[in-house]
Parts: sequence; structure tokens; C-alpha cells
Amino acid sequence: MRVLPLFLPVLSLSLSSASPTGEQVVLGLDRARLSSHNAASTVNTLLNDATKAILRGKKNLQKWIHDGREYIKQNELLYELVSHPVFEEHQLRVTKPTALCDPSVNQISGYLDIAEDKHLFFWFFESRDSPSTDPLVLWLNGGPGCSSSTGLLFELGPCSIADDGKNTTFNPHSWNSNANMIVSSKCSLFWLFDNAFSSLTNLLTSDSRMLRTARLSTTALLLGKMSTHSLSYSSSDSPSTPSNPSISVARAMQELTQIPNIASVIWQANLQLAAAPNPSLKKINLESLLIGNGQTDPYTQMGTVAEYACSGPFPVYDDPEGPQCTALRSKVPTCQRMLQSCYKYNNKFTCVPAMLYCNSQLYGPIMQTGVNVYDVRKKCDRSKDGDLCYRELNWIESWMNEPANKVALGVDPSRNFASCNMEINQAFLFQGDGGHNSAELLTDLVNGGVRLLIYAGNADMMCNYLGNERWLEVFDSKFQSEYKAAQPIPWITHSTGQLAGSVRSAGGKGHTAGNVTFVTVFDAGHMVPFDQPEAALDLFSRWISNSPLS
Repeated sequence: MRVLPLFLPVLSLSLSSASPTGEQVVLGLDRARLSSHNAASTVNTLLNDATKAILRGKKNLQKWIHDGREYIKQNELLYELVSHPVFEEHQLRVTKPTALCDPSVNQISGYLDIAEDKHLFFWFFESRDSPSTDPLVLWLNGGPGCSSSTGLLFELGPCSIADDGKNTTFNPHSWNSNANMIVSSKCSLFWLFDNAFSSLTNLLTSDSRMLRTARLSTTALLLGKMSTHSLSYSSSDSPSTPSNPSISVARAMQELTQIPNIASVIWQANLQLAAAPNPSLKKINLESLLIGNGQTDPYTQMGTVAEYACSGPFPVYDDPEGPQCTALRSKVPTCQRMLQSCYKYNNKFTCVPAMLYCNSQLYGPIMQTGVNVYDVRKKCDRSKDGDLCYRELNWIESWMNEPANKVALGVDPSRNFASCNMEINQAFLFQGDGGHNSAELLTDLVNGGVRLLIYAGNADMMCNYLGNERWLEVFDSKFQSEYKAAQPIPWITHSTGQLAGSVRSAGGKGHTAGNVTFVTVFDAGHMVPFDQPEAALDLFSRWISNSPLS
């Protein structure tokens, strides 16, 4: 299995100067597909009797209305169709898993259909506390073309992968849980852009890949919010209004530019709706953004790679003045100079070379030491641990490929789960998306009241905490001077009273979680909720309830 965020394929290509091989393409979504006959037989065996009775006698792609709702039989599976006249080109096909991950909460899963051969998979979990009043969080995980299921089953979802992928276990620190909450304001998790079960051939066009992705995310949110489905959600100007929760967008694992683009599209759509109200549309009440161990301002963040590797809390090299560190520091000016050109011209001809150089020259030597770049406290044996140095990620692929689990999720069992689609990943790569300064997209949102939380584990080298803290110092917002003057203060978890990290914040005058906030999470790597589950839930819970973090 290869759960590859954007940097690893970039690094591989820049070190080898080779184009993608057939073996890499095989990591896509159609590997080891069952025949349609075998898939139909598998589905029929695994469906419950009630669903079999509903589908009996119906043809493939047949639609019908029952109790005011539209249904369809497709791939031998039963879906409810959700559509909206404003979005004629798109629809949601949804099903309701009942015995997966955490059977104690309502779930829906299925697809956003954007074209005849283009479908985006999602999985939704209701809050364990108060689904009708708790906010809705859009969680994205993994690089472009990669699956959000790694976060769901590995870091912060209702269940955790176990037993070599044979089982899952209940996660008491799930981000849809009421554990360790200060205010009863838990969240419903909407894992949306999960490309693992998606069909995305030629999905993204020409030079606007990330913007296209953002627009599709927003469309899916609108469809889900304005459906008549029993698990649908809406929003209003009041986050506390029952059945009208606010929305936060959260992301971990090398965020790149998805969150800023998605958030910007939502913001602009809200402005357009305010200027030209449409009674059939509702405003998306975008409340906050959370980016964990992300890369948002590459120029600033790449400038800290050598410093972190040589003088950070867990130095990769023994001697900060030795030849390895001297060589690494010498590469930073060229990397930043190339990124300046990327920022200036904002096209693939300047951004792709910049990312290829920076990743190969700064990250390449460190990866060759055998250290786990996602947690530099550990070594990595990729032959055993996989490309991301966590063998649990291999277990996820096994669990997701169980036919019974796929059928429960509304997935054609002939479709194979793979953590990354390298064609899509490299399509983003060769547009230069990773080199853009996506922080620029956030200025209007933050100035307009959308709260921004950046957090990072201090053992992660890939998107280290030094760079994440410093890009906020140069981030253009009305809170810049206040943030720059702010000093880090201790973050103590509410339930255990343990020192979990430090907080640096601007806005809120100490009475809220802040408008621009940075949190360093101690003794955590790239996967903060995996390394520090209690602390991560404490941070998340206090943030979405807008309670002080210190």
C-alpha cells in the first residue's frame, strides 16, 4: 500500500528524474477489480433481507419514488438520491451503514456524482452528543488523490483499525465524541473527499485543479445541507440555532491548498448569495478553519527545514555545524528564490521546478538517513512499515477491501480500495499547486470573522512546527501585529491537567480560543491525534466551542 501525500511522489520524481511507471499507476482505483458477475453475486449475498426485498424485480439504474424520496438501484445496491434544482449537474447517492465503525451513531455514506464517469465517495458520522445542535466539520486528510479514511481509521474517527486490519475498536477520543468537552458542542464529521472509492478519471481540468476541487466540495456541502434526507443539515446566521449548526473545515496531513481554496469558494458564494438572495439556497455558516501539520506558505516554511533538522527539539543530525547541516542550509536560499518566482507568476512553469528542487534538496538527504520524517523520534523501515512509516495504514487497506464493508458503505465490491490514486496526485503535482502561497486566500476570511487554528506536532519534520508558527507572523490579516507580539503560553488539558503544548493567539482578548491561533503539540508527530489522542480532542473541543485554550 502507498498512502502518499504530495511530497513523497515529488521527492521520488525529483531524485530519480523518472516519469510515473506502470507500477505506480496500478496504485489507482481499478486494481484487482472483480468481474461484474462476481460483484453482483457478492452484493446479493451480503445485502440484508429487507434491502433484497426492496430491490427484487428492479433493473439496474431503475429509479422510483417512495414516501416522497427518490431511490435508485445501481451496481446491485440501493441508494437514496438527493438533488437540488440549482445543481442540475450533480446528485448525491446515499446509503446508511448500520454496523460499521461505531454502530451507536447514525451514519450515511455514498457518492457525489458529478458526471457519468466521475463520482466522489464520502462517509458521514453523526455526533455522539447532540447531532441537531452540534457544528458540522468537514475533515480532509491526505494529499490530492489520497484517501481521508487514513484519518478516520487511524487518527480521529469513531473507530480505530486493529488486528492487522481484521477489526476495528471503539475510539473514545474520536472527534465526534463528547469526551473531554468543556461545552456540549461536539461535532458531526463529514469525511467528504475520500478518493479511495472514487472514480476520477480526467476529473480535474487544465490549470485550475485545486479551484475545481474546491467548487466540487462546496457543491457537495450545499447538496447535503439542502436535501430532505433525514440526516441532512442546514445552517443560519446563528450557530446555536437548533438544526442549524455552524461549519468548520478541518484538515491534516500536508494540507497544501485544499482548505484555503475550499474556504475561499464558500466565502465568495456566501457574498454572492448576500448580494443576490435566492430563497432556494442557504448560506453556509463557515465558522472556522483548522489546519494540522500543513503546508500553506511554502516560502516561509521551507526556510525552516534546515533549522528544524539541525537545531530542533529532536535534531536529525548530531552536529548543527557539521557538513550535513552546512550543506542543507546552503540549499535554502535557492529553494526560496525559486518559490518567490512561483509566488510572483503563479503558474506551473515556475512552481513545479520550485517544488521539485526544494523537496529533493531539503527533504531528500533527511529521508536517506532512515528517519521517519513524520516523527523524527523514530526510524523507518519502509519494507515493513510502508511508505509513511506506519504499518497500521496497511491494515486500513485490508479492512476497507472487505466485501462486506464495501457493500455496507454503498460501494461496488468490484471497486478496489487504494489509499492513493497516483494519476490524480501527480496531476496536482505537475500543475504546481504545492508551491502556491495559499495563505493569501485566507486574508479576507479571517478579517471577516472566520477563525483560523494552525496546530503542529513538534516531532514532525515534514511540515515542522517552526515553519507553521512563522508563516502566521507574516500572514496578512488585521490580527498580524497582535499575533506577532504574542508570546507562547502553556496549554494545559482540561481533563488531566497535563502540559500538552503551547498556545500563541491573537483576537478574543483571552475570552475565546482566538481568531488567529497557533498550537504546538508536544511529543507528537505529523499524526497528532494518533500520538496524543486525549490532547488532540481537548484542543479540538475547545476550539469548536470557542473556549480559551490556556
